[in-house]
Amino acid sequence: MTKERLYLYDTTLRDGQQTQGVQFSVAEKIAIAEALDEIGIDYIEGGWPGANPTDSDFFAARPQTRATFTAFGMTKRTGRSAANDEVLAGVMNAGTSAVCLVGKTHDYHVTTALGITLDENIENIRASVAHMVAQGREALFDAEHFFDGYKANPAYAVECCRVAYEAGARWVVLCDTNGGALPQEVAECTKMVIAAGVPGSHLGIHTHDDTACAVANSLAAITAGARQVQGTLNGLGERCGNANLVSLIPTLLLKEPYKSHFETGVSAEKLTQITRLSRKLDDILNRVPLRSAPYVGASAFAHKAGLHASAILKDPSTYEHIDPGLVGNTRLIPMSNQAGQSNLRARLKGMGITVDPKDPRLAEILDEIKAREDRGYAYDGAQASFELVARRVLGLAPSFFEVKRYRVTVERRKNRYDQMVTMSEAVVVVKIGGKKMLSVSESVDAEGHDRGPVNALSKALVKDLGPYQSLIEDMKLVDFRVRITQGGTEAVTRVIIDSEDGQGQRWSTVGVSPNIVDASFEALLDAIFWKLIRDGAQAV
Repeated sequence: MTKERLYLYDTTLRDGQQTQGVQFSVAEKIAIAEALDEIGIDYIEGGWPGANPTDSDFFAARPQTRATFTAFGMTKRTGRSAANDEVLAGVMNAGTSAVCLVGKTHDYHVTTALGITLDENIENIRASVAHMVAQGREALFDAEHFFDGYKANPAYAVECCRVAYEAGARWVVLCDTNGGALPQEVAECTKMVIAAGVPGSHLGIHTHDDTACAVANSLAAITAGARQVQGTLNGLGERCGNANLVSLIPTLLLKEPYKSHFETGVSAEKLTQITRLSRKLDDILNRVPLRSAPYVGASAFAHKAGLHASAILKDPSTYEHIDPGLVGNTRLIPMSNQAGQSNLRARLKGMGITVDPKDPRLAEILDEIKAREDRGYAYDGAQASFELVARRVLGLAPSFFEVKRYRVTVERRKNRYDQMVTMSEAVVVVKIGGKKMLSVSESVDAEGHDRGPVNALSKALVKDLGPYQSLIEDMKLVDFRVRITQGGTEAVTRVIIDSEDGQGQRWSTVGVSPNIVDASFEALLDAIFWKLIRDGAQAV
């Protein structure tokens, strides 16, 4: 059976930038655009030229892409011709091969928000699309508030779409602007627009997630006949966000009936990069990746219950809807004080360690884990630290270096501007192959701000590890979580650190101590030792 082509349209750089707290720089937009192009997105919407300096600068510096680069704007205003509307001209002057214009399709918005007649709005849509086509551009029409408009005045909402298509629009995109539509009505409305004369091959869907149905609504529209789907990376967008392409793309490639019926610009090989792409965006935004995110989250293929882990050992499909490797993710068998032999054997197997089921050290590992969790450790969310515990019990943990001592100082004083400031400094002494090495570091960033004692300690620890330095230079701390727990009768501090390297590999480590700095140092040490083991370092 010949597959139909389904087109993927990304609006992270425009609609995604409407997310509260998100403001991309030009360099960040370029990096995101290049990553989108690499994975196989068909259309990249760069923003609204002229709406703000960043978008204008980005269009001037945008990268060359295989994807169709698209500028966003609005239809011409009443009382002006399309050729003489300066706002529309600013969008056209960006020089993109495609232009997407938003126009009203809800009669209430036309008469109340715009203050014009319904016929005037129809003419604005027709003239604007015709102008784009006459200028040799691929025209897209975003039918704003379409589903609300359809409920209020179905004939008018559909007429707006039909007029845009007949004026030459390559794509007419049905927009659930308020995010309140549900899958059944999206499917029905999509079918009605097709029946009214806009072919599905020219119809797109743009949904928001205010009812947590953005992905479901997008799939409903595709099933009903739409052949372009719009969304953003990680579901960025105004209010509750847009349809999440990171969830949609794997569903379209891996799930029936979409897998058999459609092809996209994303190949199976490129799909394996989607977890890394998702985390790249979080890294740019300085956000912690959502562990529970479908397909790409750190917990998406985590199996904590002993019953589940036992079944996973026999056949992963018993509790996994796909092979995690298809999306570049990995299976995780968490270890905790609820763990049993099934979890432990599965986790050791994932570490590449084969142990006889009757080996008494298996029970020793479990006892050690449970005893440490009684003292405040948490291995459910710190799998790298668990691996080190298991390796030490099994005699498989090399001793790369020894920390002889460390010292951290925090000074609070007035600077030359008579402002109170803090300064942190750390000294770490390690012994490598019989040789002691001392490193000193402050925690001042490029802007002269103190980043705290843990930052100073981390910088000092990784400043010079001799023969291991090349293996840790691409390490960075991406998340730092602190919790005060009860360990016996005294409160203790638990620190969990998430680290990442240049290959996009992430791992979590834990430290526990009454002293937050000491707990942090323990977690930092585990992070380094785990990476050295994973990368095959040899003890000197």
